[in-house]
Order: sequence, then C-alpha cells, then structure tokens
Amino acid sequence: MQYQSIPSRSQLSLFEGFLAHHMAPFSALPQLKDSEPEPEGLSEMSLSGSSAHCRLLLAPILRDLSEAADSRWLTLIAPPTVLTQEWLKESGLNRERILLLQPSGTHNALDLACKALVSGCSHTVISWLGKLDGATRLKLRAAARKGGAQSLNIRLGQ
Repeated sequence: MQYQSIPSRSQLSLFEGFLAHHMAPFSALPQLKDSEPEPEGLSEMSLSGSSAHCRLLLAPILRDLSEAADSRWLTLIAPPTVLTQEWLKESGLNRERILLLQPSGTHNALDLACKALVSGCSHTVISWLGKLDGATRLKLRAAARKGGAQSLNIRLGQ
C-alpha cells in the first residue's frame, strides 16, 4: 500500500495566524509584579514502611535542616523513640543545633510546638502530631508566622 502525498498547511502557521487575530502582543500585556507570596509556615510529610526505611528517608532532611545557614535551632517535638541520640550522631546531624522537646504532664506536643514556633528561637519546628485537623493547622500556621519559623509535621505509618 502506498500513501499519496497530500499538500497540507503547516500547523505552526495556522497557530500563528490565530494568535495574530485574537491576542494582543506580549508587550501590551500588563506586567506582573514580582511579589513574594506569604510563606505557608506549615508543611506535612507522611512516611510509611519499616522504621529503618523511614529513618533512611528522614536522615538527609534532618541533616540539611541541622546545617541550615540560619543560626536558630532545629527543634524536634516528641520524636519517635527510633530517633535516638545515637542515630542522630550516626546520621551526621549537627546535634549542637538541635533541640529535643518531649511532652510532659503540663504541656502536650501541640503546646510545645506552638511555643517553640512563637518564640522565634527555632528556624524549623518538626513535630510528630499525627493527622492534623483544621484548628490545629491554623494554630501551627499562626504560631509559625508570629515567630518567623517553619513548622513541619511528620506522620509515620499512616
């Protein structure tokens, strides 16, 4: 079977013709302002699998945050028991820049996270609060904004 050559128009020229008739030139478009969006303040990460696999994924993130140019703390709120001092050392984290806070009878993990964020002493506050509801998200965002910090909630095994 042989195909016959059928003369056809170039698709590009049709497209250019359409644009020429229906759109203003780019120079006539309003200029966008280079405004920086307001920082979100809250991020979330969900990890599932074996604890060894989760630690393997967390290590480079925590290492980078512990070596951040910002001189403030990297604060870990209620980290899981698998994130031991020995593991922090073996993973190459700068332990001199990490603050570990555990909830007590008077302060739960959310209270600690909000206080650490509002204080402005931490560039990033990482918490393991599980699934966040809307009210908790609002609290963490507001606290992060007030302290000029970032909040990261990590959910494990969900």
